[in-house]
Amino acid sequence: MTKRPGTETSLIGITPDSGTTPPARSGSKGDPLIVLQKRYPQAILDAGGIPLVLPITSSRTAIRQFVMRLDGIVVSGGDFDIDPKRYGEEPIEALGQVNEERTDFELELISLALERNLPLLGVCGGAQAINVALGGSLYQDIATQISDAGEHQQGALKDRGGHQIKIHNGTKLQQIVGRETLEVNTTHHQAVKRLGRGLIVNATAEDGIIEGIESKDHSFVLGLQWHPEFLTERASAQRQIFSSFIEATITLLSSY
Repeated sequence: MTKRPGTETSLIGITPDSGTTPPARSGSKGDPLIVLQKRYPQAILDAGGIPLVLPITSSRTAIRQFVMRLDGIVVSGGDFDIDPKRYGEEPIEALGQVNEERTDFELELISLALERNLPLLGVCGGAQAINVALGGSLYQDIATQISDAGEHQQGALKDRGGHQIKIHNGTKLQQIVGRETLEVNTTHHQAVKRLGRGLIVNATAEDGIIEGIESKDHSFVLGLQWHPEFLTERASAQRQIFSSFIEATITLLSSY
């Protein structure tokens, strides 16, 4: 593959969520939407990348074209759970709503991106998707399945941070943030249980819940259980996550 002519800035695909417009009249259906909070593309812009919102599709051909034309991918979070059948488990009662269409899309996108060694940043549910794509499993509900776990659903603190995490020594995440601990926000009820192939833990909460994963087999594959895009204006370490991601994509560009 050759470098895109005239390209100096990294193109970053971001996975969106789906929704519908309000019905125009009683009994009618709203129009389908793809939805993405502004904070994701803003974080990419601030780090020097060009964000592109990816349409959710079942076409493997289209997804492969995304992967071939992009320089990096952010798998965003969303208000849904991955169906446990994806990691060989039966659903428990506390499982939330699943989204098969988006899950199919993201797992295929991640798998193809990993084949190309494309830089990947997974945020919250995106981190979980990376783990499942690599054969790992999830706790379907932290409160139900881990009796001594802390509170990991603190949406009211999402723009401030809710608890401390420990950054593991010798990991890419530690190299990025340059710290042993970090205050993060926490808005999830699921978490990584069994690690996927080639993944290691790079951060844990005080209760032992996995808060971050990364691949030891790829140049830049980072999954973060928190939402750094909410905290970039408050903390330089959170900004550095996006800067390092963009730097990894520039390295990819220079190798073409």
